[in-house]
Formats: sequence, C-alpha cells, structure tokens
Amino acid sequence: MNEKIEQTIKNIKPVHLKLMEKAQEKLDNLTKPQGSLGILEDFAKRIVGISGNLSPDIKRKVIFLMAGDHGVVEEGVSAYPQEVTFQMVYNFIRGGAGINVLAGHTGAEIVLVDMGIAKDFPPEEKIIRKKIAYGTNNIAKGAAMSKDDAEKAVIAGIEVFEDELNKKRIDLIGLGEMGIANTTPSSAIVACLTKSKVEEVTGSGTGLNREQIKNKIEIIKKALKVNKPNPQDGLDVLSKVGGFEIGGLVGCILAAASHRVPIVIDGFISCASALIAINLAPLVNDYILASHNSVEKGHKIALKYIGKVPMFDLGMRLGEGTGAALGISFIEAGVKILTQMATFAQAGVDSKNS
Repeated sequence: MNEKIEQTIKNIKPVHLKLMEKAQEKLDNLTKPQGSLGILEDFAKRIVGISGNLSPDIKRKVIFLMAGDHGVVEEGVSAYPQEVTFQMVYNFIRGGAGINVLAGHTGAEIVLVDMGIAKDFPPEEKIIRKKIAYGTNNIAKGAAMSKDDAEKAVIAGIEVFEDELNKKRIDLIGLGEMGIANTTPSSAIVACLTKSKVEEVTGSGTGLNREQIKNKIEIIKKALKVNKPNPQDGLDVLSKVGGFEIGGLVGCILAAASHRVPIVIDGFISCASALIAINLAPLVNDYILASHNSVEKGHKIALKYIGKVPMFDLGMRLGEGTGAALGISFIEAGVKILTQMATFAQAGVDSKNS
C-alpha cells in the first residue's frame, strides 16, 4: 500500500468515549426530560466524541463532490448517456443543481473535483482537477483500473481534503458524487464486500425498466466473475470494480477521520465508498454518520452491514450529496442543543419537578 495512504490510516484514532459520557451528562441536565430530543442528542454526543471537543462549534461545513465516468456505460446499464456526467458537472459549476440549492440551504461549501470525467473542462472553470484517466475501463471486460490508479484516486481524495483543511478549519463534511452508470460499480462493491446476492443490491439507478435492470444484474455478475475482487482487500475491490470518484471519496473519508472531522455520507455510491474505507481502516466507522435511506435497494443492505441507521427516508435517489446536505442540518441542530440550551441550574428550574 502507498505510504501516504498507510500514514493517513495510521493517524486515525479511536473516538473519545469519556468525553461522550460527559456530553451525555450535560444533555441529561438540560431543561428537558432526559432523552426527549431523541437522536438529535445522539448526534451531539457523536460529534463530541469525534472532534474531542465537549463544546463543538460547527462553522465550516464542506461537501466534497467527486465526479468520474465509467466504461461499463457501454453495456446499457444507465438510462442516460455518458455525456451527462460532463453536462451535470457544468451545472454544478454554474450553481443550478439540486446540491447547489441544498448546500446553500444548509450553509455548506461545495468542493467539486474531476476525478475521471471523460472530457476536460476549460481552464477557467472552477473545478479541482485530479483526473486519473478519462473514465474507468469496462468492468464487464476487465479491471476498472490498475491497482496503482486505485491508490492514486485514494491519494487524490486525501489531498483534496487536506488542501481545504489547510485553508481553514473544517468542522463537518458531507460526501457527494456524480458519474453516469456509477450505481453499477457501487452494486458490485456492495455485493462483494457484504457477500450479498447481486439481485439484492441492484436497483434501477437513474430509472431503468425491468428488462434493463435484468441486464444490469447480469453485467454486474459478469464483472465480479471476470475480475474476482478480493473482499479482504478494499483497494483490490476498488481497482477491480470501482470508480475514480469512488476512490476519491474513500480518500476523503480516511483523511477526514485522521483529522477528527465528522463525515456525513449521502446515498448508495458514497455508502459503497464508506464500505471500502472501513475495510481499509475499521476505526473510520465511528466517524461516519448516515444521512438518508436511498431508494436504491442495495443502500439498506450496505447501511445495515456497517451498522448505520439513516436519519431520514424521503424517497430520495439523486445523489450529488443532496441527502448529506440535509443530514448536516440535523447534526448541526443536535450540536446546538448541547451547546446553547440551558441546564436546569442555569434556568432556575427544579429538575425534580419537571
């Protein structure tokens, strides 16, 4: 494994359990019945444990949005042509996409990264260029990428996070992605790492009909048979059946955890990235919070495998980090309860009679 990846993993430490106990004590003494704000209280406690700060202040929220294309699109596994990846990323740049609206709503910045789009953007466009190649290879015919390129993708994700961190402290991140056909490699990753049947983790993606879904299932089965990814080796899985944007998200997850920054995952693709990151560094799991339950059927299986309960289920399946943006707002609300709500003593309320 590359030295940069190894060092990042080595820097990931356990969360602060004793501080979480102190946070619970404080939550129990706020002017409310104990536990009456439910999971919002748990969010606050989790952020304390991750950040190592009993009074966390979430100021800078960043959504890392990674984009890349996939060679497997030629197998008819997407309802949209590959060109849509480039077109949608242009929409992100222009501020016209769902993620632009919801990131603005929750006060989060968007860091947009070209990890492997099949076309180049003009130099004046505001996008971080970390292109490994012009899309992955067709996983139905062979490996998505070399092991070296898989490591490069993870390293790029680490570098993007650390470059942003060096500009200004980051308190919370969300993950997003864009890549036509990327539910196909994600289904392959989830099937491999959770040892699930391909049929159980493969959905309609951007809107396939029944026959197209059958074809998609067969293509994923073929990809797994041709490539034989090793479920004990996350980098092998990434290189055999993954994507450049998926690798970038893996690196971002590892880097955030190594700097004690909480991570909010979005839907199916970012959850597949989380599976790989946890495979490489199990401690990462305690740094991850799941925003929503995607309509994509494999998402529930992936979330259950890593022991995550999603915050909400609104029937969303857009990706882009839209669910993560909304999840960030819930977490921020929980932290404000911990840090801004009065205790019984401060409010002069008799806790025994409340």
